[in-house]
Amino acid sequence: MNIISSSIPKAVALLNQEQIIGIPTETVYGLAANIYSSKAVERIFAMKKRPFFNPLIVHIKSAASLSEIARDIPEKAALLAKTFWPGPLTLVLKKQIAIPDLVTGGKDTVAVRVPNHPVALALLNQIAYPLAAPSANPFGSISPTTATHVAGYFEEVLPMVLDGGACQRGIESTIIGFENGEPVAYRLGSLAIEDIQAIVGPVKMITHDDIAPAAPGMFSKHYAPLTSTFLTADVKKKLITFPDQKIGVLVFQKGIDDPKIVQQEILSSTGNLAEAASQLYAALHRLDKCNLDCIIAERFPDIGLGKTINDRLKRATQK
Repeated sequence: MNIISSSIPKAVALLNQEQIIGIPTETVYGLAANIYSSKAVERIFAMKKRPFFNPLIVHIKSAASLSEIARDIPEKAALLAKTFWPGPLTLVLKKQIAIPDLVTGGKDTVAVRVPNHPVALALLNQIAYPLAAPSANPFGSISPTTATHVAGYFEEVLPMVLDGGACQRGIESTIIGFENGEPVAYRLGSLAIEDIQAIVGPVKMITHDDIAPAAPGMFSKHYAPLTSTFLTADVKKKLITFPDQKIGVLVFQKGIDDPKIVQQEILSSTGNLAEAASQLYAALHRLDKCNLDCIIAERFPDIGLGKTINDRLKRATQK
């Protein structure tokens, strides 16, 4: 059964029938549903096996729609929205009373963004409601960056994946909340924290919470391949600790010559962190299909998007 389609009218019809579909964004593919359909939103949680206390991100068609979703918007939040939307930035704000608690994990805040993808925006402009759209993968698994990835996870239960090609950014949005009007980073993402700080100044970091997360992506274990994965600053040294095993390697810029390496993924031969980020999940998907004993990932430079890549690899790896 081929559930991948490029038909926006078909996607609109399914959403209007309170069904769930896969949609593209510039970050990763999402499982999308009308935020006001409890039936559809509950099914998202069930399909992903996602805890109900873990809030979803609401996707809107434009910054002009923000006041319909959020209230008491801090000045710095408005400035960030003006600067980076449409784009890979999610803001956690006080919610309007009409926003269902099911979407917000029972919290009085809502996570919201405007995606920067022509297909997603075309879809949002043809429906009369925002979309809840967490990443289209089982909870804790590698996020999908192609329609094929989504179909691989959910082909038996999903009626459609709206195909928008490979995701340009390839890593989830950066999530920023506010305490007394000042920005707090809840999740590192494909918008570098340095770019946010350039607009609003210092950003407090609270990016881990396994008990009552204020936003998606805060669990310590997340974004993980099925294959045991290890993060190290010295791949060659780590290889020695796995004699007689089939090993996959994920590196930033330069390949490694070792007979134990069965599959090797180089994320950017030019050393471009944005390119590496866009290729990260696709590379992990490929490695996870190679029947390896383990994956060894190289730690990235801890600057810009390198911080985000390291964050994802830490959450994916064995302690």
